[in-house]
Amino acid sequence: MTWLLTGGAGYIGAHVLRSLQSSGRDVVVLDDLSTGLPRKVPAGVALVLADVCDRDAVAAVLRDHAVTGVIHLAAKKAVGESVERPHYYFRQNVGGALALTEAMVAEGVSRLVYSSSAAVYGSPDVDLVLESTPTLPVSPYGETKLVGEWIGRDLAVAAGLSVVALRYFNVAGAGGDDLGDVGAFNLIPMVLRAYTRGERPQIFGDDYPTPDGTCVRDYIHVADLADAHVAAAARTEAGEPGFSAYNIGRGVGSSVREVLASVSTALGLELDVEVTARRPGDPPRLVGSVDLARAELGWTAARGLDAMTASAWAAWQANPPETGTAHLG
Repeated sequence: MTWLLTGGAGYIGAHVLRSLQSSGRDVVVLDDLSTGLPRKVPAGVALVLADVCDRDAVAAVLRDHAVTGVIHLAAKKAVGESVERPHYYFRQNVGGALALTEAMVAEGVSRLVYSSSAAVYGSPDVDLVLESTPTLPVSPYGETKLVGEWIGRDLAVAAGLSVVALRYFNVAGAGGDDLGDVGAFNLIPMVLRAYTRGERPQIFGDDYPTPDGTCVRDYIHVADLADAHVAAAARTEAGEPGFSAYNIGRGVGSSVREVLASVSTALGLELDVEVTARRPGDPPRLVGSVDLARAELGWTAARGLDAMTASAWAAWQANPPETGTAHLG
């Protein structure tokens, strides 16, 4: 089996790449390197520099490398930016899903693992989000991820694809010192960026209807998330055509302040934070039930919040990224 991994030079992609290799599968990476880093793709793995929105380029990769399945990670993912630039997000995320799946159908590739998001649920008023919870996204980012699921669902019927959508909750940590998150949009690297700049980390809002007033999220270690992709790939290899969606998290909620406390433990000091206004599009609480993934994929998370913050800090120290202004939500 040869799998095409779009976005494989990025933070999550690099972890998925290593998990795929450990499982014995061959991998080819397609990435435009807008956020990915070539150093994250090991020697011996083909790295094709291309835009996933370019159908012809994708088709050529599928054909030239005899690809049998695709894991589609490449997308824009900042909720706040999507509110400010909805056209851009629809063009990149929906356009990329369309071009990719058109190329897959044209080249006879029938297996797809799709990187979705818990943002498809919006702001549900439930303690634990089930896969059957209504999908009512509250941001353009979440909307684009849901449209991508619709494309996969409909092509499972129209073209006989076997599609698994993984609805990520909040991804954190590092599976190695060379694989840290250097992005500008995730909570833990934002905290670390502020700390290394000598700034006060900012929390977007402390007046939410949660126990400590800050947003509550389900955090998943990126190495556990990577293993979930291998389990999903195996399901498409063994299964019949069809569409399935799974929550990928721990089923445990942690508030922004609780995450900051864990980061403080990793740093060995107490962080001084600044509270600012809410960020548009952020639901107060989003924690997922992971029972379905355990039952049908045979997957469950093995690492807790402190492992995420400790590994993130270790990777940050080993490969310090360029720092910028920090905002937390």
